[in-house]
Amino acid sequence: MAGQVRMRREPLTRRAVWAVVVITVLSSCAMEPPPRAAESSPAKSAAAVVSPLGGYLAARYAQAVHDYATAARLMEQALQRDPNNLDLIRRTFVLRVSEGRVAEAVPLARRIVALDGNTGLAGLVLLVEDIRTGNFPAATQRIGTLASDGPQRFALPLLDAWVEAGMGHPQQAQRVLQRMGDLRGLEPLRDLHLGFIADFEGRIDVAQAAYARVLAAEPEPTWRVVEVVGNFDERHGRTNAARQLYQSFAASDVDTDATAPGLARIAAGTVPPPLVATPRDGAAEALFDLASLLNQSETLDASLIYARLALALEPNFPLAQMLTAELREGEGRTEEALALYRAIDPHSSLAWSAQLRAAFALDTLGRTDEALASLRTMAKARPHRTEALVELGDILRSHSRFAEAAQAYDAAIARLGKIDKSNWVLFYDRGVALERSGDWSRAEADLKHALALDANQPMVLNYLGYSWIDKGENLTQALQMIQRAVELRPNDGYIVDSLGWAFYRLGDFERATHFLERAIELLPEDPTINDHLGDVYWRTGRLVEARSQWRRALQFGPEAREVKSIETKLDRGLAEPHQALRGG
Repeated sequence: MAGQVRMRREPLTRRAVWAVVVITVLSSCAMEPPPRAAESSPAKSAAAVVSPLGGYLAARYAQAVHDYATAARLMEQALQRDPNNLDLIRRTFVLRVSEGRVAEAVPLARRIVALDGNTGLAGLVLLVEDIRTGNFPAATQRIGTLASDGPQRFALPLLDAWVEAGMGHPQQAQRVLQRMGDLRGLEPLRDLHLGFIADFEGRIDVAQAAYARVLAAEPEPTWRVVEVVGNFDERHGRTNAARQLYQSFAASDVDTDATAPGLARIAAGTVPPPLVATPRDGAAEALFDLASLLNQSETLDASLIYARLALALEPNFPLAQMLTAELREGEGRTEEALALYRAIDPHSSLAWSAQLRAAFALDTLGRTDEALASLRTMAKARPHRTEALVELGDILRSHSRFAEAAQAYDAAIARLGKIDKSNWVLFYDRGVALERSGDWSRAEADLKHALALDANQPMVLNYLGYSWIDKGENLTQALQMIQRAVELRPNDGYIVDSLGWAFYRLGDFERATHFLERAIELLPEDPTINDHLGDVYWRTGRLVEARSQWRRALQFGPEAREVKSIETKLDRGLAEPHQALRGG
């Protein structure tokens, strides 16, 4: 199948921190994850709930679909009716934290600790409150009572170190962090905070050495590492080192423009403030770092909670705001994500990325005209950047506005300087838009160009090969290209379908059946694959099964232009004999 849509960029916060494999331990999270469910909103139905049990069940359902505001409201109502129910106290507490109402969760945390001991998330929230208010002696005492398991195994040493720094105990802070060396894979995280604390205390040589170890641990440092080390170098007269670090990152930074503020400061001769100026800032950084590591499919609920705790300490922390927005967007809470993206400081190094993601959120919410207008404004504001134009093309293409999408990609390609291997995707995107808008000659040239830039991109091999097969052109080469695409991505149902359809068009129904049935296993509800399998069943005499597949194809919502063809086949079958393609 040629018409597959390219996956969107990965979340920015996945690239903002180092990759550390600690999920086996982190998965034993102390927070109870709600069951996963499709997006829904129980708010309207919840308004009619009058019984305590009904309200409780509605709250659990709202939690399951990540509507934490409704869930918290309903659980609070249940708690009002039964104020000493420890289970209701716990659930209301977790929902308030998940919603970002950490200050309102603190009284419930105190009740939980009084009733059930100083363990788990309640104790951690109270520790965060001690740090927020600067009550470091109380924080020190509390750390000694908290269980060191699950994510807290990693959080407590970092928070303890910042508490010691807040009390003016630099050597004790360093000893606490050094104990993290026993946790395999977390050396860069330890060294980062060693650098932060030494920098905070004015021990510049120690900080520089720690940051050097962080850089050495990452051949291709992430943006957060670049930002931290660059900021340090700018503040301590190492502007050439900072410039080189920013420029090196910018050379491979295709969609954030994150280095622009740093490079602008260096050009203007201005010096930035430190990224971590207080122990509270450092503790917020630690909680964000843990939230980033927990940003995996197994621990997303814990990731959100740690991000919320980071924001409780530092409400205007762009990375934590971005991560929280991405998590909420991933849970289908796009309105909340949009508000978080828009709340990020426009002077932040992440502001450009936040605006791009806000535009995508607007489109998801059906506010496509607003999204397109925002992206056009962004494209004008930064005439040297391509990201806004690329996203403009992506959104137009997703709405089948292919000619307009091709124009957006034209403008993006015109802004490219030296074209390199990484640009294959832009020529592929434009090739798809051109093919779908009927301009095959330009589309073919773009797809060939994309392959010339990177010969092993399965989406390009598939799209060009499928298109040639469908047009009866370059059959031998086309078949080889699709077979190569399947080798590269054997579990991609769209590409496996292409190979099955290629064999069908070539008259090899036995192999066509094999691959199309495999494609159905991978994507059972795709209308085009069901339609293709129906065709091959018909050609092999399996007429009842053929009509069953065509009915399934109609059930799964094919494009309007395909509906009439499928309905005709259901009525009359494939009356004409199959003309197998021949030639090379």
